[in-house]
Amino acid sequence: MRVLAVDDEKLGLARLERLLTSCGVDDITAIQEPQKALEIAHHKKFDVLFLDISMPTMSGLVLAQKILDIEPQTFIVFQTAFSEYALEAYDVGGIGYILKPYEKSAIMQALQKVKQYQGQTDNHKKLLGKLGDRIYLISLDEIFYVKASLDEVIVQTKNGESVYVKKKISEMEILLNRDNFFKIHRSIIVNIEKIRSMQTVEQSKLQIKFEGIDDVVTSSKDGAKTFREYLERRSL
Repeated sequence: MRVLAVDDEKLGLARLERLLTSCGVDDITAIQEPQKALEIAHHKKFDVLFLDISMPTMSGLVLAQKILDIEPQTFIVFQTAFSEYALEAYDVGGIGYILKPYEKSAIMQALQKVKQYQGQTDNHKKLLGKLGDRIYLISLDEIFYVKASLDEVIVQTKNGESVYVKKKISEMEILLNRDNFFKIHRSIIVNIEKIRSMQTVEQSKLQIKFEGIDDVVTSSKDGAKTFREYLERRSL
């Protein structure tokens, strides 16, 4: 298992490295500087990241999203001395977080979770988002729709919660370039597999409802036309 550990505190990083070694990890890259860790991630693929949340030059949250953009299947374990950081993990994409000072049992549990879900990578592409003080690791397959909001997007999740992600809708369109996602409006991308019903409304637009949530979204006129054509091709 290849592990990247990033913590700006030298002693904390050394302790984490010792505990990872004692847990049987033999490929550990331990870095104090987040920017250097990011540069390494461009050239080496890691199975799991252990990232300190509070670092002065770049937070672990920012670093996590940058590395996920490079390798979306990477598992994330956040580490912090502050228990008020509440993390929610969607599906099995998010491993969670551990509190300092590190305990071997917590690290072992995180590593076992990674091993349990390795090999199922197609389902573990994920986004890092926030809702209030909570941090979310969101599996792409749990997204109902994405909507542009100024310099970020709102991701509607399976629990009916709107999580904010620091990406533009154009970036999400590239990330969600899969058969089950379609851009129905310049600011809206929907997960086709989550659609319950569609109804034609004024100007031949489509009003879309979803399974399991009450939200309703409306396409543009051009978006409705191209979406209908796409669905017809899919049914052939």
